Amino acid sequence: MSVEPKTVSVRSGMFQPPTYRKGAGVPLLYLHAAGGLRNGFTPELEALAQHYDVIAPTHPGWDDTPGLESIDDIHDMVSYYQDFVDELGLTSFHLAGHSIGGMFAAELAAARPDLVKKLVLTCPVGLWMDETPVTDLFTLMPNELPGVIFGDLSNPVIPTLFKAPANEEEMAENYYFQLANFSATGKFIWPIPDKGLKKRLHRIKAQTLVLWGDQDKLTPPAYGPLFASKIAKAQLATVPGAGHMLPLENTPAWSREIVDFLG
Repeated sequence: MSVEPKTVSVRSGMFQPPTYRKGAGVPLLYLHAAGGLRNGFTPELEALAQHYDVIAPTHPGWDDTPGLESIDDIHDMVSYYQDFVDELGLTSFHLAGHSIGGMFAAELAAARPDLVKKLVLTCPVGLWMDETPVTDLFTLMPNELPGVIFGDLSNPVIPTLFKAPANEEEMAENYYFQLANFSATGKFIWPIPDKGLKKRLHRIKAQTLVLWGDQDKLTPPAYGPLFASKIAKAQLATVPGAGHMLPLENTPAWSREIVDFLG
């Protein structure tokens, strides 16, 4: 059965993020990557929902949702997510994030260590090394994107994510949403994704799992040890052959690492 999103009213309706929720047990707040949630409750979320009460909201501004005009920077986004979890009545939960969602998750865990039971960061952005720069998404042509975000272009999952549009109308719609999501992403990572997170990671108190694909060409694997070194209770796991889209490229390995860690 497909999972339909429900609208959550935050700050008396100022924000109304479509939010997917499925599963039972300990709540697991999942913060998505730059591509948004237009594809719905995708296989990696289904895998987690077999073990946890998975809550996956759309970030304000992604997937053409309103609210980003009221968020000026990463600190506003963290305040927004505190209001979001308050609206749901969540006082203790696991927290996970992928890519820019990983940065949001790390910032939230640093700001509110009292809320987060355990933290999972998959290929997060947010740090910067001059000698190993993060790839600039905004200079890529659409045909170049798969080669940067996937570790193995022969992976059979790729055609399911990059389907050829059925007509010009669908093509225009796809470009529109990609532009909207990249524009929203740029507000938090352009010109480089270092917005001071390195000065706040020490505040994270939760046990943390940092997950990386060893073929990540967007956020190079060298960032894995760097993130882990700055979080007191962190451990690092690397999945061979996977790239930045690790959760979809190798869902079984990714979800197994998370379930083993969260318990």
